[in-house]
Amino acid sequence: MTDSTDSTSSGDSPESPQGQAAARRRYRNFRKVGHRPTSGGGEPAGAGGSPDPEEKGSDEKPVEIAEEKPVEVKEEPKPTEAAQAPRPAQVATATLPPPSPWQGVPHPAPAVVVTGAGVPFMPWWTPPKTGAPARVLIAGLVAGLAGAFLAPPNNGIGWFLAGLFGVGGVLVYAGKPSVERALWLVGALAFLAMGFLRAAEWVFPLCVLASMLCGSIAMGGGRTVRGLVFGAVGVGLGGLRSIPWVARGLSRRGPIGIRPFVSVGVAVVLLVVFGSLLAGADKGFNDFLESLVPDLEIGSFVRMGFFGVVAAAGALGACYLVAAPPSINEDAEGTPGTLRLKDYGLPVGVLVVLFTGFVGTQLAVLFGGEAYVMKTAGVTFAEYARSGFWQLLWVAILTLGVIAGVARFAAKKTAREQLWLRILLGSLAVLTLVIVASALSRMWFYQQAYGWTVLRLLVLSCEVWLAVVYLMVIASGISLRANWLPKAIVGTGAAFFLAVVVLNPERMVADYNVSRFEATKKIDTTYLSRLSEDAVPALVRLPEPERSCALRWLKNRDVEQDWREWNLARHNAKKSLESVAVTEVTCEYTYSGER
Repeated sequence: MTDSTDSTSSGDSPESPQGQAAARRRYRNFRKVGHRPTSGGGEPAGAGGSPDPEEKGSDEKPVEIAEEKPVEVKEEPKPTEAAQAPRPAQVATATLPPPSPWQGVPHPAPAVVVTGAGVPFMPWWTPPKTGAPARVLIAGLVAGLAGAFLAPPNNGIGWFLAGLFGVGGVLVYAGKPSVERALWLVGALAFLAMGFLRAAEWVFPLCVLASMLCGSIAMGGGRTVRGLVFGAVGVGLGGLRSIPWVARGLSRRGPIGIRPFVSVGVAVVLLVVFGSLLAGADKGFNDFLESLVPDLEIGSFVRMGFFGVVAAAGALGACYLVAAPPSINEDAEGTPGTLRLKDYGLPVGVLVVLFTGFVGTQLAVLFGGEAYVMKTAGVTFAEYARSGFWQLLWVAILTLGVIAGVARFAAKKTAREQLWLRILLGSLAVLTLVIVASALSRMWFYQQAYGWTVLRLLVLSCEVWLAVVYLMVIASGISLRANWLPKAIVGTGAAFFLAVVVLNPERMVADYNVSRFEATKKIDTTYLSRLSEDAVPALVRLPEPERSCALRWLKNRDVEQDWREWNLARHNAKKSLESVAVTEVTCEYTYSGER
């Protein structure tokens, strides 16, 4: 018979006072030594059958276990049987008992995975470990002051001078440039020089953007599409990332102190006092000082601050690229193309067949001339040229994207795949080159009918550049390696635009239209009167009243407010107009024909 039966038979039930006392003794023993397997009688196994000290009524304490440190629990005095009464079970505290040797091997807690810092922005561009040196700070300060005080609101020589200071400050830190970097920097300064060599107001904003692009590529580099995209914006990104770099450089030098500011203040006071005295002593010197000091208003201060911040950020960004060049692996092989021949063969083949039919009709037009066009199309040759030029221009641009996409994603593993790729893309490039030639011929016939405009000249130049691009595409398709092509496209584009600006497009347009007037007596003086001072040397050749109609808006025009806006083209035009009589006449639109 089990112990439970014995205890029941002996009257030691859980409801009896003896059973409750035994339960309390078991609970106190559990709190002391932890959980142990119990025997049939509910006592801890392995106790050797020794009675509990409270069972004997003695004050003897239990033997402490050396390897354990049980939580000390204050024992309550043994209640008398009369005072014993049922009470609610005790609630276990949050502190767990120490482990017991009777327990099993505890399971290890799951490892807490602590994630590191997130992937930094552009991890292939590691920032410098030290602060910005003194030369970088000086370069940024010089470029910022030059941009703030030399760059005028309009185009003028001040922009070129500000660019010289900025490039010079960067080169002082970067050292002797390579040949490629020097060419890009020369191109950037050449575009800024157009600010005082050309008077056309539409030219200069484009030249400023082209100058920023050339300067950024000069410092950021790049050969492939990915590298050139970063190179185009590298200086701007470097200017933002250089802020902590510059801050570390400034903090390393400690506080500046008040003495430099006192020195600057004393210099300003001396300049104002003695400058005022000398200006009052001589009228010519007074005029000279007034020409040096621009009229400043609130808008002028805002503009100067903006130009100064942009120039300083550009110089610091360029220095940052030198101190921490990006690690763009442009020589790594790209992901192999997965576009198979059966995927791109049909679409490209359809374009080749379509372009072949169009080129066949264009050859008939070129050799048939105006009589063939008027017979088949029912329009004049000039109208035919005007109606199709823009469509052909878009065809040439979109086809370039198709060729680039197929060449990038087409599979080129086997010799058969490479051969078909050369045949299809080469045929498409050659046919598109013929379409570009057709667009050029249309523009030539168009200008013969209506004369040149600046827009037509620029678009014609763009078509010539596209023809050069397609020739480079055909050359790269022979070897199926075009790593050099993206940079060549950007470089030739910048060179073409610089060449067009250097050739003076408004002067060329005016010269041609004046020569055409001498032969046909047809001229659009309303359009010519909207040109800038660049066209004055050609327009002064016109007889009256066409000359006065073309020059009436330029005769008394004066946009230069101080020496920073000095412009060579405006200076020469002003001299030419001094010896030419421009009268107030009623100008009529004498040109016949729709333009």
